[in-house]
Amino acid sequence: MKLGLGLYRSMLTRENFQFARQAGATHLVVHLVDYFRDADSLSTSSGGDTWGITRNQDKLWTYEELRDLKAAINDAGLEWEAIENFDPSHWHDILLDGPRKAEQMENVKTIIRNIGKAGIPIMGYNFSIAGVWGRTPTLARGGASSVGFIEADAPPQAPIPNGTVWNMIYDPDAAPGDIGTITSEQLWQRLTDFLEEIIPVAEEAGVRMAAHPDDPPLPTVRNTARLVYQPDMYQRLLDIVPSDNNMLEFCLGSLAEMTEGDVHEATERYSSQGKLAYIHFRNVRGKVPNYHEVFVDEGDIDMYRILRTLRDNHFDGVLIPDHTPQMTCDAPWHAGMAYAMGWMRAAMQTVMNE
Repeated sequence: MKLGLGLYRSMLTRENFQFARQAGATHLVVHLVDYFRDADSLSTSSGGDTWGITRNQDKLWTYEELRDLKAAINDAGLEWEAIENFDPSHWHDILLDGPRKAEQMENVKTIIRNIGKAGIPIMGYNFSIAGVWGRTPTLARGGASSVGFIEADAPPQAPIPNGTVWNMIYDPDAAPGDIGTITSEQLWQRLTDFLEEIIPVAEEAGVRMAAHPDDPPLPTVRNTARLVYQPDMYQRLLDIVPSDNNMLEFCLGSLAEMTEGDVHEATERYSSQGKLAYIHFRNVRGKVPNYHEVFVDEGDIDMYRILRTLRDNHFDGVLIPDHTPQMTCDAPWHAGMAYAMGWMRAAMQTVMNE
């Protein structure tokens, strides 16, 4: 098992690479999705329900871009383990079954080949139209700032506007209206189309595709179905295209939030199959429709039990605190991450030395 840190594109700096090393990380998981907030576009195109507008329309991640960033990461003494999430502009019509689906499928294949050529072993993705939605501010131990999903405080589930997926606008000039209702059968068929085309390319490129579960794990969000909102549904995804390159971005927090099954049993089930590409190592209290994220050592998940299961099933991948409560100080994010990573490093060493 290896300790990693997740960084967004705006955080890919020498200082943050040094922070990762100082906190004990050996690997990075990188978000390359980039967006900006435009008040006029947000108010007219989305009703204020989006994070912003993607900057990457028709700009695929090139081999040269990936190669140079990987070199900077390696120069800082770190390894680049995974990319997390496609840009919505790269695959919106794959998700929506739209007119550019075939073109975007070829674009994703190009991206996968570039990732493999650059020597990045994992591509994480979340096959979701509504994306991560409805987070509300909550508090963790000592009043630390955190987030959760509290049904009574969640925003109304307004339909998703045209030109928007995954909370981001890919087309600010989209026609008025919304994308309508998307059923479970439709979404599973779209995922099947995606995996059947992409997994063979990933095999050739040496890239493992890693699927994230739904967060919040509800059956539907904003009139769109969800794929993996119970632990057993992960198996259906894996069985569509059985392959060593069809794997899981295993989010402990999301799994613990689910109403059926048990996160500890799910960890045993999927790690024993060798299906865990990398792990989001975070803790929560509660389940949908009411839960909140807490410090790694105070939630409902027995994190030591998780680590022992991973050890016993020979998991040798990366664990990251994908997010964690922010602490009251001049550097809230860094302090929260440093606390989580210090706890994780000590716990991993303890379990491996038992």
